[in-house]
Amino acid sequence: MTNAKHISADSKRANILLAAGLILLLAVEVFCGYWVDVLSKRQEQLKEDYSAINNITFGIFSVDQWRDKIVGVVDSQVTEYKMTRKQKQQMQAAVEKQLNGLVTSTVAEFNKPQKSLGGKLKKLAFNAVVDVDDIRAQVPGFARTIVTKVNSPTSTKRLKGIVTSKIGQLSRQTYDSTAEAHTTLTKFMFHKYRVTNVEQFNKQLDKEAREMTALIYRYAYAMFGCVVFALLLWWLLRNAVHLRTTLFVLSLCIAFVLLAVGVTASIIEVDARISSLDFMLLGEKIGFTNQVLFYQNKSIMEIIWVLLSQPKPDAIAVGILLLLFVVILPVLILIATGMYVSGNQRLSENKVVRYLALESGKWNMADVMVVGILMTYIGLNGILQSQLSGLNMHSASYNVSTVNQTGLQPGYLIFVAYVVYETVLKQILKRITGKTTVPRAHATEA
Repeated sequence: MTNAKHISADSKRANILLAAGLILLLAVEVFCGYWVDVLSKRQEQLKEDYSAINNITFGIFSVDQWRDKIVGVVDSQVTEYKMTRKQKQQMQAAVEKQLNGLVTSTVAEFNKPQKSLGGKLKKLAFNAVVDVDDIRAQVPGFARTIVTKVNSPTSTKRLKGIVTSKIGQLSRQTYDSTAEAHTTLTKFMFHKYRVTNVEQFNKQLDKEAREMTALIYRYAYAMFGCVVFALLLWWLLRNAVHLRTTLFVLSLCIAFVLLAVGVTASIIEVDARISSLDFMLLGEKIGFTNQVLFYQNKSIMEIIWVLLSQPKPDAIAVGILLLLFVVILPVLILIATGMYVSGNQRLSENKVVRYLALESGKWNMADVMVVGILMTYIGLNGILQSQLSGLNMHSASYNVSTVNQTGLQPGYLIFVAYVVYETVLKQILKRITGKTTVPRAHATEA
């Protein structure tokens, strides 16, 4: 009797120590999962803000952007324009041609047949007074004087002023319907991130996103470490029947944390961009960089809410099925499994609890979701890569380069870890219930 009491006391102490250790492990898992979820949301917001400012609507598709770039090039060409010696020679030849044509047409006008007496007198006077060959000989001198005058600093300045004012007038007449929205958005984003221009904005958000990604993966790996440690405990304590209830219940809690983070953290990111587009205009390069064509970052829960918010019945039906079989049912299975191994005979023998714990695996679609997400990513990534590669063009006069940054996110890896871990726990449950009537160790001890 004393021996039995001693064994019972040792068993309780071992359970208390194991529970304390596993609660600490669970706390680490919860802490890491919390930060994975929080940082995932922050990263998603960062990239959404980045894509909003760099969206193609406010770049390549913006009339204002094209106007500013073209006006800048033309204005630069006008301001810095200076006629070369060759151009002066060409202008001299053109002016001479025009003057000679004017002389020819004037002479032809006076020499045409005249019917009236006055006309005949004018013709006679013209031929008597005017030496056409002498006028033609003076044409090069007149042309040279005109070219010199046109190229004088005063004339050049006046011409540049006329052209510049006309360009300014045309630019003011150009209207972009997105200009006001872009200005408001830019002011808000610059104030939010405390920057003054797009270059600073992009540099800061790129840096923050990279740091956040590294931190998310660090916390995710810590969660995986907790899972591995829990499974290692199962292997080390595989013969300790009196510890199975405590170990299994807290293992289920760890699985619940994995599930919660797996369905709320981002699982897939779709990011398609034109990294650069440039071409030559009037000898100067016009270019656009970092133009976001499309960006989306979703978690499983966000995908479900999107489906449920659609007006189409088929989308709502799919959303309900996903919510039921990927989120609600796995949670119910974890709770029912915990009840089944809790040591409470009444709960363990309950038909609903027993069915959910032992026989409902075929309804759990979490593993199907893992494969579905992976296949979606592979297909989507392939389509984007194919479409974007068709936009890549390179020549001496223009260049277009695209980039596809679509990828799976840490939330997906955590969801996969949940599916694997939950499968392992199911196998453990089958093994221990097959060896003994009790994973409900307290009932045996009693």
